[in-house]
Amino acid sequence: MTGYAAVLLAGGAARRMGGVDKPARPVGGRPMLHRVLAAVADADERVVVGPSGPVPAGVLVTREDPPGGGPVAATAAGLALLRSGAPTVALLAADLPLLTAEAVAVLRRALDASADGMACYLDGDGRRQQLCGVWRLSALRAALDRLAARRGGTVDGAPVRGLLAGTTVREVAWSGAGAPPWFDCDTDEDVRRAEEWTT
Repeated sequence: MTGYAAVLLAGGAARRMGGVDKPARPVGGRPMLHRVLAAVADADERVVVGPSGPVPAGVLVTREDPPGGGPVAATAAGLALLRSGAPTVALLAADLPLLTAEAVAVLRRALDASADGMACYLDGDGRRQQLCGVWRLSALRAALDRLAARRGGTVDGAPVRGLLAGTTVREVAWSGAGAPPWFDCDTDEDVRRAEEWTT
């Protein structure tokens, strides 16, 4: 497979968890953010966008402009730090505690085998998990440019689904063993379920 970079989105207000630092919440004894970082440990570059606390050596940390500008603004901030020239980038939420290196590799292989602009998982209800995906870097930059043009030059507050307009998407169903890698934790109940899967 081709080399890749990883951008992890760690912002968000976590309103359904009372405003806590959600990526710092432990699952299986480790912060969710660190579990996602471990799943992309083989990336050429890793960037965390948002409040992060301590991160492993070599991981870059930045903030979206303006702070609180949303996931698309955070994506743009993360891409601005990339220097490796890797042709693909994993764009991931930082609250995916069940993500594994193999699940990321499945997406990378799916994208490498196609001419599509990005590959992402479908959940059990057939919904695209847009922040559990891998993009061709050129396609993601083009999607950001298109979205900014439609919004008067800014992506502040733009929804992630706006990036998919004009992008050919490879939809991937998880068929591996174990818990669904796209499972994100938006509530305390989600954290409890993730804990059950990790035991």
